[in-house]
Amino acid sequence: MKSILITGCSSGIGYHAALDLQQRGYRVFATARQAEDVERLRALGLSSCQLDLDSSDSIRQALAWVLERTGGELYALFNNGAFGQPGAVEDLSREVLRAQFETNLFGWHELTCQVLPVMRRQGYGRIIHNSSVLGLIAMKYRGAYNASKFALEGLTDTLRQELADTDIHVSLIEPGPIESDFRKNAYAKFKQNIDVAGSAHREVYEAVERRLANQSPNVRDPFTLGPEAVQKRLLHALEAKRPKPRYYVTTPTYLLGTLRRLLSSRMLDRLLLKASSDENK
Repeated sequence: MKSILITGCSSGIGYHAALDLQQRGYRVFATARQAEDVERLRALGLSSCQLDLDSSDSIRQALAWVLERTGGELYALFNNGAFGQPGAVEDLSREVLRAQFETNLFGWHELTCQVLPVMRRQGYGRIIHNSSVLGLIAMKYRGAYNASKFALEGLTDTLRQELADTDIHVSLIEPGPIESDFRKNAYAKFKQNIDVAGSAHREVYEAVERRLANQSPNVRDPFTLGPEAVQKRLLHALEAKRPKPRYYVTTPTYLLGTLRRLLSSRMLDRLLLKASSDENK
């Protein structure tokens, strides 16, 4: 059985990936930050433990727990656990920006670096990072998340080149909007860390809050896909003899990935500003 460690399995992409891969015969180790999510995953028959990407001790302990059960081998790592911190760049404190990077970049990097000696020793492996369309283009009020994903893209491209002479393959998956708890969690971070009343962006923030507060969980916009949309690309990255460096998911990713190459920066800015304005009317 091919073993895979997945981070961020409490909901959405990670949750769906863990269940689907287990049904396909993979030995899945599904991790989550909260103890109650771990218990829920175990109740579904998954091997699960806590893994907090903000904690070096948690990363070490979780990986040791996995390797103890696999005899020291690991076929694949799927880094997925992340969150989005909304807010204008000028309203992001150093601490808030650091927290975004701790989870979305530094934790992934540390876990990957601890997995690599295992894969080098066994002579093979797959490392897959779940990035975002916002690792390709930037949009207003998403600066912290944009920055973490842009950094992830650069770090992953470099790692792929450094492992080119090995049988360890590195891939990025780049989804656009996917149905999950991501927006709900982002709204909680917005309320926790952004001073709406004292911001020059107060009017826009108020529109954002109205939109998020009134968003029906049962209504999906036409560009938002279910987490199963990522699974086809994940399977290819896991099973293809030569996995792709990048996998686009959802129409917005294909569209914006193409426009980024075709349009000037000013023209692309105009398009993205229009999209942001329409979103927060």
